[in-house]
Amino acid sequence: MDSCEKDKSFIKFEGPIIVGAGPSGIAVAACLKNNGIPSIVLERSDCIASLWQHKTYDRLKLHLPKQFCELPLFGYPKNFPKYPSKNQFVSYMVAYANHFDIKPKFNQSVANAEYDFETGVWRVETQDWLYESRWLVVATGENAEAVVPEIQGIERFEGVVRHTSEYKSGCEFKDQRVLVIGCGNSGMEVSLDLCRYNASPFMVVRNSVHVLPREMFGFTTFGIAMTLLKWLPLRVVDKLILFMANLTLGNTEKLGLRRPKTGPIELKNATGKTPVLDTGALSLIKSGNIKVVEQGVREITRNGAKFMDGQEITFDSIVLATGYKSNVPFWLKGSNFFTDDGMPKTPFPNGWKGENGLYTVGFTRRGLLGTSCDALKIAKDVIDQWRPMTCDSKQVF
Repeated sequence: MDSCEKDKSFIKFEGPIIVGAGPSGIAVAACLKNNGIPSIVLERSDCIASLWQHKTYDRLKLHLPKQFCELPLFGYPKNFPKYPSKNQFVSYMVAYANHFDIKPKFNQSVANAEYDFETGVWRVETQDWLYESRWLVVATGENAEAVVPEIQGIERFEGVVRHTSEYKSGCEFKDQRVLVIGCGNSGMEVSLDLCRYNASPFMVVRNSVHVLPREMFGFTTFGIAMTLLKWLPLRVVDKLILFMANLTLGNTEKLGLRRPKTGPIELKNATGKTPVLDTGALSLIKSGNIKVVEQGVREITRNGAKFMDGQEITFDSIVLATGYKSNVPFWLKGSNFFTDDGMPKTPFPNGWKGENGLYTVGFTRRGLLGTSCDALKIAKDVIDQWRPMTCDSKQVF
């Protein structure tokens, strides 16, 4: 222990240490609490679900119906709509934490977490404290840090540059010409939002993308897919979904939105690349209000951008809809459970458990449904180890 560590307060905790107070961390804490097992949740921000509260745009709604986005043991209020808004989801998270009396330690950024083989415990260091426990739950998730690509010349641009983690509303860009780099769900929805403030978005489509209707024939696309997967092989379901999507949306390739050769569900499972669920942007692309730029950006200029085909366009602002990444490699030391990109090496459904009491939640690439699944598995595994340590432990799943 170095001199800096000696100056910090030390806590040896009997239950698991959970890093991250987003939906994943709170879900694990709730499942443990429901079985009488204490946990301590460390959160670098000042609130639960900080990504939702601080780094999402105002018009965000859940892309999937609420029944596919519930956390374990506590559902949404019955009066919530099928697709809850950002504020409704945050209120659900707050109610969830209050229901299970989960009180994270906020403003505690984990600088280092490492397993001590001599003592058989995890040692977790924040700026203020040193913690020890038999169990460590990594719940920082797939979207901990914004991905900001290096684009030649962007430092010269005289207008506003925002990552979607900083974007709140199109009112800041009213009547502007805006370059939106990225065509995933965030890029599409930001472009849609910009149009509502009379801005002119130019959306750069760097790669192929599956665009699907959020609903088809009165049913949610996700619900249809989940039902079909109970009876049919994945690739057959992908073909059926794409056939129905083409009937509903038409040929998206004519709009500059090339589809990947791999089907949407297979691609999501293999790479984590989520299909875009259309909430209105496609009709604005068809009308020309959202312009699709199929050429990649060569460089940013003082007042615009040059593209790979030599075209140069002036812009007032730039929005980077370039996604997020895991931050696990920056603070978890001595473990070979994660890739260099901060994702579990073992794919779903077996990526939730490592060695020596290490667990992960929120890395399934399957949204809140995957989070709930893994949270229950982690709690059960800890309970099985906890029971021999106590006389009165009771499982109530």
